[in-house]
Amino acid sequence: MKKAKIIKLIGGLYSIVDLQTNEIFDSRASGKLRYVRLDEDSHYNVQKTHRTKLDKKIVTLSPKVGDIVLYDDSDENRPIQEILPRKNELTRPDVANVDQILLLFSTKEPNFSFNLLDQFLVLVEKARIKPIIVISKKDLLTDSELETFKKTLNYYEQIGYEIHYVNSHEKIGFDVLKTIFKDKVSVVAGQTGVGKSTLINALMPDLNLKTQEISDALGRGRHTTRHTELFFYRGGLIADTPGFSKLEFNILNASELKDYFIEFNKYKDFCRFKDCNHIHEPGCNIKDNEEILPSRIENYHKFYEEIDSKKEIY
Repeated sequence: MKKAKIIKLIGGLYSIVDLQTNEIFDSRASGKLRYVRLDEDSHYNVQKTHRTKLDKKIVTLSPKVGDIVLYDDSDENRPIQEILPRKNELTRPDVANVDQILLLFSTKEPNFSFNLLDQFLVLVEKARIKPIIVISKKDLLTDSELETFKKTLNYYEQIGYEIHYVNSHEKIGFDVLKTIFKDKVSVVAGQTGVGKSTLINALMPDLNLKTQEISDALGRGRHTTRHTELFFYRGGLIADTPGFSKLEFNILNASELKDYFIEFNKYKDFCRFKDCNHIHEPGCNIKDNEEILPSRIENYHKFYEEIDSKKEIY
């Protein structure tokens, strides 16, 4: 048995790279993964309802792109025998063991949304993945508009988030951006229309031709296929994602939301109640805190109500 990383999945066929030799092979999932018994403490037994105790159950484990796996090198088909524990995983795209997510936002067309940015940050913080904020289309703003925009966004840098401004057509800002991928598995995510494809193709000019060839061969659009792939880039691996306009919180209890607004940790110990949710509690040191960006508090309240109003599933 040897260890490998999955770098591509198309219709049940995997491409794996051996972690010792760097050789790339085709592989399929072993039939033994169709009937795996999960105990309560299994890494793959994820709580999806409000039940306080997880069940023992038999499931099908599907390897994801980014998984570290053990494969049988004595078999010419090199079947995947075991999926090693994941440090994190995403469902769209279906990628595991991600080190960082580039959250791409445009200044205009579509207009920048602090609400959407905060939604992304909550989901990324929950997945325990490092977010990097990348702003595109800055050339669509006047100098004064850009200055005002940067002043507001500077708040996110102050609380610890990394921000880059780029112009993909002229490759402005790419010198710094290219240095962040080494030894990392990165995902580029963003709303439809923000310039994700333009950014990816500017970073990797040969990528557009390669993905178009796959789409043509399958007779479908590139993001309507079961095609997920990590591309080698500057000493790391990078994945594109489908664009989308709406996100859904995968949070069961609204009380955990406060953990994903990272600046709240600085002030929470000064709240009157130890388990303060920063909503209606008296003596809260966050809900009216002038040092916190008002839109962050407003979005926190909106997200809290959205999660809290969901019907509980048992």
